[in-house]
Amino acid sequence: MLIFEHSRPGRYNYSQSPATRATKHNIPDKLLRQSKPLLPEVSEMDTVRHYTRLSQKNFSIDTQFYPLGSCTMKYNPRACNSLAMLPQFLSRHPLAPEDTGQGFLACMYELQEILKGVTGMAAVSLTSMAGAQGELIGVTMIRAYHEARGDTARTEIIIPDAAHGTNPATAVMSGYKVVEIPTDEEGDVDMAALKAAVGPKTAGLMLTNPSTLGVFEKKVAEMSRIVHAAGGLLYYDGANLNAVLGKVKPGDMGFDVIHMNLHKTFSTPHGGGGPGSAPVGVAERLLPYLPVPIVAYENGAYRWLTEKDRPQSIGRLSAHMGNAGVLLRAYIYVRLLGAEGMHRISEYATLNANYLLAELRKAGFEIAYPTRRASHEFIVTTKGIKDKTGVTAMNLAKRLLDKNFHAPTTYFPMLVPECLLIEPAETESKETLDSFVNAMKEILVEIETQPDMVKGAPHLMPLRKLDEVKAAREPDLTWTPT
Repeated sequence: MLIFEHSRPGRYNYSQSPATRATKHNIPDKLLRQSKPLLPEVSEMDTVRHYTRLSQKNFSIDTQFYPLGSCTMKYNPRACNSLAMLPQFLSRHPLAPEDTGQGFLACMYELQEILKGVTGMAAVSLTSMAGAQGELIGVTMIRAYHEARGDTARTEIIIPDAAHGTNPATAVMSGYKVVEIPTDEEGDVDMAALKAAVGPKTAGLMLTNPSTLGVFEKKVAEMSRIVHAAGGLLYYDGANLNAVLGKVKPGDMGFDVIHMNLHKTFSTPHGGGGPGSAPVGVAERLLPYLPVPIVAYENGAYRWLTEKDRPQSIGRLSAHMGNAGVLLRAYIYVRLLGAEGMHRISEYATLNANYLLAELRKAGFEIAYPTRRASHEFIVTTKGIKDKTGVTAMNLAKRLLDKNFHAPTTYFPMLVPECLLIEPAETESKETLDSFVNAMKEILVEIETQPDMVKGAPHLMPLRKLDEVKAAREPDLTWTPT
């Protein structure tokens, strides 16, 4: 039911109404609304109950296990939210003078330094508003670096076939041609294909490590040497940084630029279209091109570095300096963890993933890369199940909803048929993982005994199985009165 269906003429929500009415002032008549806006007329009680019921129908980290691969859907400590919402932070205007915001600037400076330390980079900019924008910043800096050296013949970005879809999109948006290279049977980048692809046109390589196949690139140091020898740079997609945090630094692997998804590794709010944040770190050679503003500490005080201080900067990518509330949450999170806590993140994330992999293998599921240890995630392929019974990975995913578990990522990466990309994250207990394994075992029995029932899932959700093609092609997103 929509909120409009609760509407009754004359009902009013007094506690939420504005204290003062808007006045016309000097707005021209032609810009004024000629009729009342189409808004529901509902009481406070009806409003609260309606949206509470809607929230109870949703799966969420607060209520269910959410093993989305490459997304690190882990618990966000409430302390981070409450401290980031202190009045001194909330009431600070982004254009306030620097001398009245030294506390906030100190937090941002320390966050820059912490992220710089854990990634092995020379400097960090916090301005990026999302992972995809972080990618755009990184590739734009690579372009600026080559152009500053007069090396304009570099027109290609090399990207593995297992990359996130935003990688090739970013490269094309930045004016580059994408050269795709395959992965080998064990999930590593095909080194022969990489060697054949690099050359005088190579601007750089975009890589996620561990990759979206859930394995750590064993030859990443050799890859770095090959690309750098050809005059290219290395870009690190930080989507899977959760797997190596505190253990190995992208800078030590040879990467020149990295974006970090704070909503994945650093436990800030995730999903729902925002809010996002993806600070970008660079090696020495890309320092001049970092986007502004950046916080500096000079003569005992903090200040913003702008275009005047960084004339070669690629400029500004967001209003003011980025998503302050999300950055504060990440800062509080890393301060709560400390260096030792960051080590534990990757240790428990890897332990949980390998435990789940072992248990699902024992249960009879096929592991896509059986010779490899999981990083923080791994892939199950249900192609054999589909060939035998007709039950697809999506059918299995829908049935998991009936078992009170959100499904893993399905059909990504696309080079693995009937793919389930599973990431348990470090915040889940062994009991939760065991419950998930038991649910997967139950579904495996159901596939053998009642395949049509599994194909028709979900059965216990507020909505049954939808026509996904119709929903994608004919979305009905607007309510109009009958």
